[in-house]
Amino acid sequence: MTIHPNISRRQMLAMSAAAGGLATTGIGRAWAQQPVKRIDQFDPALEKIISTAEPINSIADGMGGPLGPVEGPVWWKEGGYLLFSDIHASKRMKYTPGQGVTVFQEKTNQANGLTRDLQGRLLACEHETRRVIRQELDGSITVIANSFQGRRLNRPNDVVVKSDGSIYFTDPWTSPDIQQQWDMTFMGVYRVTPDLGTMTLLVDDFLLPNGLALSPDESVLYVNDSRRRHIRAFDLAPNGTLAKQTDRVFADLGGPESGVPDGMKVDTLGNVYCGGAGGIYILDPKGKKLGRIVHGQPATTNIGFGGSDWKTLFFTTRTMLGSVNLKVAGIPVPVAKKA
Repeated sequence: MTIHPNISRRQMLAMSAAAGGLATTGIGRAWAQQPVKRIDQFDPALEKIISTAEPINSIADGMGGPLGPVEGPVWWKEGGYLLFSDIHASKRMKYTPGQGVTVFQEKTNQANGLTRDLQGRLLACEHETRRVIRQELDGSITVIANSFQGRRLNRPNDVVVKSDGSIYFTDPWTSPDIQQQWDMTFMGVYRVTPDLGTMTLLVDDFLLPNGLALSPDESVLYVNDSRRRHIRAFDLAPNGTLAKQTDRVFADLGGPESGVPDGMKVDTLGNVYCGGAGGIYILDPKGKKLGRIVHGQPATTNIGFGGSDWKTLFFTTRTMLGSVNLKVAGIPVPVAKKA
Protein backbone atom coordinates (compact mmCIF):
# COMPACT_ATOMS: atom_id res chain seq x y z
CA MET A 1 0.00 0.00 0.00
CA THR A 2 1.44 3.39 -1.03
CA ILE A 3 1.18 6.11 1.60
CA HIS A 4 0.88 9.77 0.68
CA PRO A 5 3.86 11.63 2.18
CA ASN A 6 1.63 14.21 3.86
CA ILE A 7 -0.55 11.69 5.71
CA SER A 8 -0.22 11.66 9.49
CA ARG A 9 0.80 8.69 11.62
CA ARG A 10 -2.78 8.38 12.91
CA GLN A 11 -4.11 8.23 9.33
CA MET A 12 -1.51 5.62 8.38
CA LEU A 13 -2.56 3.45 11.32
CA ALA A 14 -6.19 3.81 10.29
CA MET A 15 -5.38 2.77 6.72
CA SER A 16 -3.29 -0.17 7.89
CA ALA A 17 -6.17 -1.35 10.05
CA ALA A 18 -8.52 -1.03 7.09
CA ALA A 19 -6.18 -2.92 4.77
CA GLY A 20 -5.76 -5.69 7.35
CA GLY A 21 -9.49 -6.19 7.78
CA LEU A 22 -10.65 -6.18 4.17
CA ALA A 23 -13.59 -8.29 3.14
CA THR A 24 -13.14 -10.75 0.31
CA THR A 25 -12.60 -8.88 -2.94
CA GLY A 26 -15.34 -8.60 -5.53
CA ILE A 27 -17.95 -6.33 -7.03
CA GLY A 28 -19.87 -4.44 -4.39
CA ARG A 29 -18.34 -6.10 -1.30
CA ALA A 30 -17.64 -3.47 1.30
CA TRP A 31 -14.43 -2.79 3.14
CA ALA A 32 -14.42 -3.48 6.86
CA GLN A 33 -13.32 0.13 7.29
CA GLN A 34 -13.28 2.84 4.65
CA PRO A 35 -9.77 4.13 3.89
CA VAL A 36 -8.82 7.78 4.14
CA LYS A 37 -9.43 9.63 0.85
CA ARG A 38 -6.13 10.25 -0.83
CA ILE A 39 -4.25 10.20 -4.12
CA ASP A 40 -1.45 7.63 -4.32
CA GLN A 41 1.50 8.47 -6.54
CA PHE A 42 3.30 5.50 -8.10
CA ASP A 43 5.35 7.45 -10.67
CA PRO A 44 6.60 11.07 -11.00
CA ALA A 45 4.65 11.39 -14.28
CA LEU A 46 1.43 11.60 -12.23
CA GLU A 47 2.28 15.19 -11.29
CA LYS A 48 1.49 16.32 -14.85
CA ILE A 49 -1.98 14.77 -14.60
CA ILE A 50 -3.20 15.45 -11.07
CA SER A 51 -1.89 16.94 -7.84
CA THR A 52 -1.70 14.53 -4.90
CA ALA A 53 -3.19 17.35 -2.81
CA GLU A 54 -6.28 17.62 -5.02
CA PRO A 55 -9.49 17.17 -2.99
CA ILE A 56 -11.77 14.23 -3.80
CA ASN A 57 -15.33 15.56 -3.76
CA SER A 58 -18.52 13.74 -2.77
CA ILE A 59 -21.41 15.26 -4.75
CA ALA A 60 -24.41 13.10 -3.89
CA ASP A 61 -25.07 9.86 -2.00
CA GLY A 62 -27.96 7.51 -1.19
CA MET A 63 -28.66 6.27 -4.72
CA GLY A 64 -28.21 2.90 -6.40
CA GLY A 65 -27.43 0.05 -4.04
CA PRO A 66 -26.76 -3.69 -4.22
CA LEU A 67 -29.48 -4.35 -6.80
CA GLY A 68 -28.20 -1.78 -9.28
CA PRO A 69 -25.53 0.85 -8.76
CA VAL A 70 -25.03 4.38 -10.00
CA GLU A 71 -23.34 4.30 -13.42
CA GLY A 72 -22.81 5.92 -16.82
CA PRO A 73 -21.80 9.57 -16.20
CA VAL A 74 -21.87 11.62 -19.42
CA TRP A 75 -21.31 15.40 -19.59
CA TRP A 76 -23.77 17.53 -21.58
CA LYS A 77 -21.55 20.49 -22.47
CA GLU A 78 -24.27 22.61 -24.10
CA GLY A 79 -26.30 22.59 -20.90
CA GLY A 80 -23.40 22.50 -18.45
CA TYR A 81 -24.67 19.41 -16.63
CA LEU A 82 -23.94 15.73 -16.10
CA LEU A 83 -26.36 12.86 -16.74
CA PHE A 84 -25.91 9.51 -15.01
CA SER A 85 -27.86 6.32 -14.34
CA ASP A 86 -29.48 5.10 -11.13
CA ILE A 87 -29.96 1.60 -12.51
CA HIS A 88 -32.23 -0.16 -10.04
CA ALA A 89 -34.48 2.89 -9.62
CA SER A 90 -34.68 3.07 -13.44
CA LYS A 91 -33.95 6.78 -13.33
CA ARG A 92 -31.67 9.10 -15.29
CA MET A 93 -30.22 11.64 -12.89
CA LYS A 94 -28.94 15.15 -13.62
CA TYR A 95 -26.19 16.96 -11.77
CA THR A 96 -25.81 20.69 -12.37
CA PRO A 97 -22.82 22.31 -10.59
CA GLY A 98 -24.07 24.76 -8.00
CA GLN A 99 -27.60 23.36 -8.12
CA GLY A 100 -27.24 19.72 -7.08
CA VAL A 101 -28.81 16.49 -8.31
CA THR A 102 -32.33 16.09 -9.67
CA VAL A 103 -34.27 13.39 -11.53
CA PHE A 104 -33.91 14.02 -15.27
CA GLN A 105 -35.95 11.08 -16.57
CA GLU A 106 -37.89 8.15 -15.10
CA LYS A 107 -38.62 4.68 -16.49
CA THR A 108 -35.29 4.28 -18.26
CA ASN A 109 -35.52 0.47 -18.44
CA GLN A 110 -32.69 0.23 -15.92
CA ALA A 111 -30.25 1.95 -18.25
CA ASN A 112 -26.56 1.56 -17.43
CA GLY A 113 -23.81 2.96 -19.69
CA LEU A 114 -24.51 6.24 -21.49
CA THR A 115 -22.76 8.17 -24.25
CA ARG A 116 -23.56 10.49 -27.17
CA ASP A 117 -23.24 9.96 -30.91
CA LEU A 118 -21.77 12.37 -33.45
CA GLN A 119 -25.07 14.26 -33.66
CA GLY A 120 -25.21 14.63 -29.88
CA ARG A 121 -28.02 12.12 -29.36
CA LEU A 122 -28.04 10.04 -26.19
CA LEU A 123 -27.15 6.35 -26.42
CA ALA A 124 -28.00 4.01 -23.54
CA CYS A 125 -27.48 0.36 -22.63
CA GLU A 126 -30.73 -0.88 -21.11
CA HIS A 127 -30.68 -3.85 -18.75
CA GLU A 128 -34.42 -4.42 -18.47
CA THR A 129 -35.08 -4.55 -22.22
CA ARG A 130 -31.66 -6.07 -23.01
CA ARG A 131 -30.93 -3.61 -25.79
CA VAL A 132 -28.88 -0.58 -26.86
CA ILE A 133 -31.00 2.41 -27.82
CA ARG A 134 -30.66 5.92 -29.20
CA GLN A 135 -32.89 8.72 -27.99
CA GLU A 136 -33.72 10.96 -30.92
CA LEU A 137 -33.89 14.74 -30.63
CA ASP A 138 -37.71 14.54 -30.58
CA GLY A 139 -37.62 12.05 -27.68
CA SER A 140 -38.47 8.97 -29.74
CA ILE A 141 -36.42 5.78 -29.37
CA THR A 142 -34.40 3.99 -32.06
CA VAL A 143 -33.20 0.47 -31.23
CA ILE A 144 -29.54 0.07 -32.16
CA ALA A 145 -29.24 -3.57 -31.10
CA ASN A 146 -31.36 -6.10 -29.19
CA SER A 147 -30.40 -9.48 -30.65
CA PHE A 148 -27.66 -11.34 -32.49
CA GLN A 149 -28.21 -14.29 -34.81
CA GLY A 150 -31.74 -14.76 -33.52
CA ARG A 151 -30.92 -14.69 -29.80
CA ARG A 152 -31.65 -11.83 -27.41
CA LEU A 153 -28.67 -9.93 -26.12
CA ASN A 154 -27.59 -10.56 -22.53
CA ARG A 155 -27.60 -7.20 -20.69
CA PRO A 156 -25.73 -4.52 -22.67
CA ASN A 157 -23.46 -2.66 -20.28
CA ASP A 158 -21.31 0.07 -21.81
CA VAL A 159 -21.10 1.86 -25.16
CA VAL A 160 -18.69 4.13 -27.03
CA VAL A 161 -18.92 5.89 -30.41
CA LYS A 162 -16.01 6.20 -32.85
CA SER A 163 -15.45 9.36 -34.90
CA ASP A 164 -16.79 7.65 -38.04
CA GLY A 165 -20.10 7.04 -36.27
CA SER A 166 -19.65 3.32 -35.59
CA ILE A 167 -20.85 2.06 -32.20
CA TYR A 168 -19.05 -0.40 -29.92
CA PHE A 169 -20.72 -2.01 -26.91
CA THR A 170 -20.22 -4.79 -24.36
CA ASP A 171 -22.85 -7.42 -23.56
CA PRO A 172 -22.20 -9.41 -20.36
CA TRP A 173 -24.71 -11.56 -18.52
CA THR A 174 -25.17 -9.73 -15.22
CA SER A 175 -28.73 -10.73 -14.41
CA PRO A 176 -29.48 -12.67 -11.19
CA ASP A 177 -31.76 -14.88 -13.27
CA ILE A 178 -30.59 -18.19 -14.71
CA GLN A 179 -29.91 -18.09 -18.42
CA GLN A 180 -32.41 -19.99 -20.57
CA GLN A 181 -31.71 -22.20 -23.57
CA TRP A 182 -32.77 -19.44 -25.96
CA ASP A 183 -30.33 -16.94 -24.43
CA MET A 184 -26.79 -16.22 -25.61
CA THR A 185 -24.16 -18.83 -24.84
CA PHE A 186 -21.35 -16.27 -24.58
CA MET A 187 -20.63 -12.68 -23.52
CA GLY A 188 -19.66 -10.51 -26.44
CA VAL A 189 -18.21 -7.21 -27.58
CA TYR A 190 -19.92 -5.84 -30.71
CA ARG A 191 -19.62 -3.20 -33.41
CA VAL A 192 -22.58 -1.61 -35.17
CA THR A 193 -22.06 0.33 -38.40
CA PRO A 194 -23.03 4.03 -38.51
CA ASP A 195 -26.15 3.28 -40.57
CA LEU A 196 -27.12 0.56 -38.02
CA GLY A 197 -27.25 -1.90 -40.91
CA THR A 198 -24.54 -4.35 -39.82
CA MET A 199 -23.75 -5.71 -36.36
CA THR A 200 -20.50 -7.64 -35.92
CA LEU A 201 -19.40 -9.82 -33.01
CA LEU A 202 -15.80 -8.74 -32.35
CA VAL A 203 -14.77 -11.07 -29.53
CA ASP A 204 -16.56 -13.64 -27.34
CA ASP A 205 -14.00 -15.01 -24.88
CA PHE A 206 -14.41 -12.56 -21.98
CA LEU A 207 -15.62 -13.81 -18.61
CA LEU A 208 -17.42 -10.48 -18.10
CA PRO A 209 -16.81 -7.71 -20.66
CA ASN A 210 -17.62 -4.37 -19.09
CA GLY A 211 -16.34 -0.83 -19.67
CA LEU A 212 -14.68 0.05 -22.96
CA ALA A 213 -12.86 3.04 -24.44
CA LEU A 214 -10.91 4.10 -27.51
CA SER A 215 -7.42 5.63 -27.59
CA PRO A 216 -7.27 9.28 -28.76
CA ASP A 217 -6.20 8.27 -32.28
CA GLU A 218 -8.77 5.44 -32.24
CA SER A 219 -6.12 2.85 -33.08
CA VAL A 220 -6.74 0.86 -29.88
CA LEU A 221 -9.91 -0.43 -28.20
CA TYR A 222 -9.63 -1.10 -24.47
CA VAL A 223 -12.13 -3.51 -22.87
CA ASN A 224 -12.39 -4.47 -19.20
CA ASP A 225 -12.83 -8.07 -18.12
CA SER A 226 -14.21 -7.51 -14.63
CA ARG A 227 -14.01 -11.10 -13.43
CA ARG A 228 -10.39 -11.44 -14.49
CA ARG A 229 -9.75 -7.97 -12.98
CA HIS A 230 -7.78 -6.74 -15.96
CA ILE A 231 -7.99 -4.52 -19.06
CA ARG A 232 -7.45 -6.03 -22.49
CA ALA A 233 -6.35 -4.00 -25.51
CA PHE A 234 -6.82 -4.64 -29.22
CA ASP A 235 -5.51 -2.75 -32.23
CA LEU A 236 -8.30 -1.81 -34.60
CA ALA A 237 -8.21 -3.00 -38.20
CA PRO A 238 -9.00 -0.47 -40.99
CA ASN A 239 -12.56 -1.84 -41.24
CA GLY A 240 -13.21 -1.16 -37.55
CA THR A 241 -12.96 -4.75 -36.36
CA LEU A 242 -10.28 -6.06 -34.00
CA ALA A 243 -6.87 -7.25 -35.11
CA LYS A 244 -7.11 -10.43 -33.03
CA GLN A 245 -3.36 -11.12 -33.11
CA THR A 246 -2.80 -7.89 -31.13
CA ASP A 247 -4.95 -9.06 -28.18
CA ARG A 248 -3.02 -8.30 -24.99
CA VAL A 249 -3.51 -7.67 -21.28
CA PHE A 250 -3.00 -3.92 -20.95
CA ALA A 251 -3.08 -3.82 -17.14
CA ASP A 252 -4.00 -5.99 -14.17
CA LEU A 253 -5.98 -3.95 -11.64
CA GLY A 254 -6.54 -6.65 -9.04
CA GLY A 255 -5.28 -6.48 -5.48
CA PRO A 256 -6.19 -7.14 -1.86
CA GLU A 257 -8.70 -4.29 -1.72
CA SER A 258 -12.22 -4.51 -3.12
CA GLY A 259 -13.12 -3.14 -6.53
CA VAL A 260 -12.72 -4.41 -10.09
CA PRO A 261 -12.26 -2.84 -13.53
CA ASP A 262 -15.68 -1.51 -14.52
CA GLY A 263 -16.18 1.82 -16.33
CA MET A 264 -13.17 3.29 -18.13
CA LYS A 265 -12.18 6.50 -19.95
CA VAL A 266 -9.13 7.91 -21.78
CA ASP A 267 -7.78 11.47 -21.77
CA THR A 268 -6.47 13.49 -24.72
CA LEU A 269 -2.89 12.37 -24.02
CA GLY A 270 -3.84 8.69 -24.06
CA ASN A 271 -3.77 8.07 -20.31
CA VAL A 272 -6.30 5.46 -19.19
CA TYR A 273 -8.53 5.90 -16.11
CA CYS A 274 -10.20 2.81 -14.69
CA GLY A 275 -11.62 1.54 -11.43
CA GLY A 276 -9.80 -1.35 -9.77
CA ALA A 277 -8.74 -2.64 -6.37
CA GLY A 278 -8.86 0.25 -3.93
CA GLY A 279 -9.88 3.09 -6.23
CA ILE A 280 -9.42 4.64 -9.68
CA TYR A 281 -6.13 3.86 -11.43
CA ILE A 282 -4.41 6.27 -13.80
CA LEU A 283 -2.24 4.47 -16.37
CA ASP A 284 -0.05 5.81 -19.14
CA PRO A 285 -0.63 4.69 -22.78
CA LYS A 286 1.67 1.70 -22.22
CA GLY A 287 -0.26 0.46 -19.18
CA LYS A 288 2.15 1.69 -16.50
CA LYS A 289 0.36 2.56 -13.25
CA LEU A 290 1.07 6.22 -12.46
CA GLY A 291 -1.26 6.66 -9.51
CA ARG A 292 -4.56 5.84 -7.85
CA ILE A 293 -7.46 7.96 -6.65
CA VAL A 294 -8.66 6.41 -3.39
CA HIS A 295 -12.19 7.75 -2.87
CA GLY A 296 -13.06 5.54 0.10
CA GLN A 297 -15.89 3.54 -1.50
CA PRO A 298 -15.89 -0.26 -1.95
CA ALA A 299 -15.98 -0.06 -5.76
CA THR A 300 -15.78 2.35 -8.69
CA THR A 301 -18.61 1.61 -11.10
CA ASN A 302 -17.96 4.18 -13.83
CA ILE A 303 -16.17 7.41 -14.70
CA GLY A 304 -16.56 10.28 -17.16
CA PHE A 305 -14.92 13.58 -18.04
CA GLY A 306 -16.76 16.88 -17.90
CA GLY A 307 -16.74 20.53 -16.96
CA SER A 308 -16.26 23.42 -19.39
CA ASP A 309 -12.66 22.34 -20.05
CA TRP A 310 -13.22 18.55 -19.76
CA LYS A 311 -10.78 18.46 -16.84
CA THR A 312 -13.26 17.28 -14.18
CA LEU A 313 -13.22 13.53 -13.62
CA PHE A 314 -16.65 12.43 -12.41
CA PHE A 315 -16.93 8.98 -10.87
CA THR A 316 -19.75 6.78 -9.63
CA THR A 317 -19.78 4.05 -7.00
CA ARG A 318 -22.62 1.76 -6.01
CA THR A 319 -24.39 4.56 -4.15
CA MET A 320 -22.79 7.92 -4.90
CA LEU A 321 -21.45 10.46 -7.39
CA GLY A 322 -18.10 12.17 -6.85
CA SER A 323 -15.50 14.22 -8.70
CA VAL A 324 -11.87 15.28 -8.76
CA ASN A 325 -10.09 17.90 -10.86
CA LEU A 326 -7.32 17.03 -13.32
CA LYS A 327 -4.62 18.94 -15.20
CA VAL A 328 -5.31 17.06 -18.45
CA ALA A 329 -8.54 17.19 -20.45
CA GLY A 330 -10.49 14.06 -21.23
CA ILE A 331 -11.66 13.09 -24.72
CA PRO A 332 -14.88 15.09 -25.29
CA VAL A 333 -18.27 13.46 -25.78
CA PRO A 334 -19.50 13.49 -28.45
CA VAL A 335 -16.16 12.89 -30.12
CA ALA A 336 -15.34 15.10 -33.09
CA LYS A 337 -16.54 13.69 -36.40
CA LYS A 338 -13.83 12.19 -38.57
CA ALA A 339 -13.05 14.34 -41.60
